[in-house]
Amino acid sequence: MLLVGWNKRVQRGFPGPGWKNTTQQIIMSVLNIDLSFRSHTCGELRPADVGEEVTLCGWVQYLRQDLFVIMRDFSGLAQILIPQDEDKMNLKTALCDLPPESVIRVKGTVRLRPDGQENKMPTGEIEVLAESVEILNVCRKLPFEIKDFVKKSESLRMQYRYLDLRSSQMQYNLRLRSQLVMKMREYLCNVHGFVDVETPTLFKRTPGGAKEFVVPSREPGRFYSLPQSPQQFKQLLMVAGIDRYFQLARCYRDEGSKPDRQPEFTQVDIEMSFVDQAGIRGLIEGLVQYSWPVEKDPVSTPFPCITYEKAMKDYGVDKPDTRFAMKLMDISKTFHNTEIEFLKDALNQPGGCIQAICIPDGAVSTEVSVVLVKADGALKSPLNRLMPASAKQQLLQMAQARPGDLLLISAGTQECRPLLGKLRLQCAELLEGSGVAVRDPSAFHFLWVVDFPLFLPKEEDPDQLESAHHPFTAPLPEDAHLLYSLPHKVRGQHYDLVLNGCEIGGGSIRIHKASDQQHVLETILKEDPSLLSHLLEALDSGAPPHGGIALGLDRFLSIIVGAPSIRDVIAFPKSFRGHDLMSRAPDFVSEDELKSYHIAVNWPYIKAHIC
Repeated sequence: MLLVGWNKRVQRGFPGPGWKNTTQQIIMSVLNIDLSFRSHTCGELRPADVGEEVTLCGWVQYLRQDLFVIMRDFSGLAQILIPQDEDKMNLKTALCDLPPESVIRVKGTVRLRPDGQENKMPTGEIEVLAESVEILNVCRKLPFEIKDFVKKSESLRMQYRYLDLRSSQMQYNLRLRSQLVMKMREYLCNVHGFVDVETPTLFKRTPGGAKEFVVPSREPGRFYSLPQSPQQFKQLLMVAGIDRYFQLARCYRDEGSKPDRQPEFTQVDIEMSFVDQAGIRGLIEGLVQYSWPVEKDPVSTPFPCITYEKAMKDYGVDKPDTRFAMKLMDISKTFHNTEIEFLKDALNQPGGCIQAICIPDGAVSTEVSVVLVKADGALKSPLNRLMPASAKQQLLQMAQARPGDLLLISAGTQECRPLLGKLRLQCAELLEGSGVAVRDPSAFHFLWVVDFPLFLPKEEDPDQLESAHHPFTAPLPEDAHLLYSLPHKVRGQHYDLVLNGCEIGGGSIRIHKASDQQHVLETILKEDPSLLSHLLEALDSGAPPHGGIALGLDRFLSIIVGAPSIRDVIAFPKSFRGHDLMSRAPDFVSEDELKSYHIAVNWPYIKAHIC
């Protein structure tokens, strides 16, 4: 029986949403069937199965004309033919009275559909003539239909997530996630000798970075913190001589959710000893290529690489979307002798410049529209009337603008670049919304961005510095001498991996000497080094040079499947506010329960009225 099943599946593969026809998956399909009380899955039946007696288990998708039941499981759909014989009326009655999404087991014989009744479903050439039916569970009336074309609000999907996960798209997303993770593990462990190490979830508060979740203990005044990432642990593992570490790490940040963020999320966390930037980047390019879904176009390596300075100069952002052009241009020379007062003032200030982007076919007229972008993002138009004809002609030549194009200009310091960078992306979205093809939705453009500043001025106190990424990043070797004299000029050995304008990973070569790490914490960042005494002692105990990276698995998957939010690739995500709408978490804890943790809550006045 097993051998027969094996031979048939080898001959035709094992289709299903997101499944690849590989030997390993075929073997797993046979083993899984033999462990359950079904002989086949709904989506795998083909003309080669005609005449075979089969047992199927699944959900009732819908009933057609009291003649057919469309049955569904994870692998797809199968049409069940309801017998019309008088001696089978009990079977017909049972099936026709079943609500959609009821669970049944059907035994029957596979046969070809009559000529002209085939369809384009993978199982569209066959049907199963039911011989017996067992009703395993009758479904209540559901809040929405489990059909792809039925639109549901995201809050309703989150509230009934166990129903939303039945959809073919969510089934595909989660199975693709599983396949991707499996291939990543295989590549790291079997190809490159990495060790999968789990690190603690209960940790302690660390300086800098995002806000952390705290967890009370039964010791008065003492709290754990949930780790933002395993950063310190993976460095400690390098000191421990593990040499090559990775894990699928759960990370936690007590921040408001966004479409591409969650309070809890998953990283592919990686660290290596005796490695440089090129080694890490090469490893990740191989990892992406090895685990890339076969149904997508192959990934080419090496990925392009640009500096942070180049990214800001050309795109105005440090994670540029390179699927389309519309680069920023410095047009300061065009206005060198301008009499326009506010442009002259902009050029006369330190670091002053005039930047522009050209939006093809972005104007409302057949001429080139020139619009000034003010510092607050507002648009001032038209600038045309203030410019002499000669200056305007020179500007159009420099920008290579054609009739019908829109030219956006921003004047000021280098900070005008991020403003135009945002407008560049917004213009692409507006053009696409009006039917203009700007970005290929099937394209995947990877990009490395390197040589970031090691430190940046704090927004609330520009005289103080903060880490551009985290305080454990090592400076570029050529800038290392500036660490003790001009730290604001130091570039770090940090590298970000960008995909279609989204940062999907980031890492760095680490500081591996305790003296340098203490100087960064204590002198430059003004942090209390005692909070990291365990790490400083470890670095002073023979720490090897090391570096690593963390890939955002959820964000990476969401881009691959074209999902608008990472919530569409997570089984049980939180809502936009960070709530679990299904279980209503976070929830209140009674005062009696809090006593053992030595915690008292000062309830807001409004709670007394709500409760």
